Amino acid sequence: MDVRSRNHVRVTGKAGGPVVMLAHGFGCDQNMWRLVVPALERDFTVVLFDHVGAGNSDLSTWSPERYSTLNGYVEDLLELCRELALGPVTFVGHSVSAMMGVLAAARQPEAFAGLVLLAPSPCFIDDPDTGYRGGFSAPDIDELLQSLDANYLGWSGAMAPVIMGNPERPELGEELTSSFCRTDPKIATVFARVTFLSDNRADLAKVTVPTLVAQCSDDAIAPPEVGAFVHAQIPGSRLVTLNATGHCPQLAAPEETAEAIATFVGAAR
Repeated sequence: MDVRSRNHVRVTGKAGGPVVMLAHGFGCDQNMWRLVVPALERDFTVVLFDHVGAGNSDLSTWSPERYSTLNGYVEDLLELCRELALGPVTFVGHSVSAMMGVLAAARQPEAFAGLVLLAPSPCFIDDPDTGYRGGFSAPDIDELLQSLDANYLGWSGAMAPVIMGNPERPELGEELTSSFCRTDPKIATVFARVTFLSDNRADLAKVTVPTLVAQCSDDAIAPPEVGAFVHAQIPGSRLVTLNATGHCPQLAAPEETAEAIATFVGAAR
């Protein structure tokens, strides 16, 4: 299988520079990074791709068996790293892709120069037994998934502006809504369950590569307590709180997001 075409891989930027791989979150595709890429490609080799089922990926390679857990996506990431043969990459994972990076780096740390976990959440559901706050109760998530199953397009229109935040900039919410609506509802409902029901809290301590946790100052999906938890669980990680608000800082605050990534990669060299 040609993984480059499977994941619609694009490589741009400075040949021979440190490699930065950008991974998008639920309901999105590599286009979500377009405002960040120009600032990064001056100094770095930038790898962009679409998760299978998203964007211009090869939809014929998607199956609910492979992609009903994060493991299928993790296998894809490791295959991409091997196929591209660009050396260790700094993996920038947004939202659910952050945990894909955590799992991949725990499995094959030699493939990664570092991780940037952008608006990460290892578990979206509150855990009263441990005091963990993920931002949602179990009934909240059940209701969210039921609503998505019943009317995906309606759910997208209602949820995308909440996820994006920045109500004073409605064009951002509209863009995310459009991105959601371009996704096959069958694929989206499976990926939503992977995103909102996974619990990777125990995997964080397995990360041994340099890691930056970049959280937003006001994020309805991943509140500050989540970023603090991720930082506390990953040995030696660094935590930065972006001034950006909402859950998609690569769109809402691309300059700040690019600067945080570039500073981390430069410091890790």
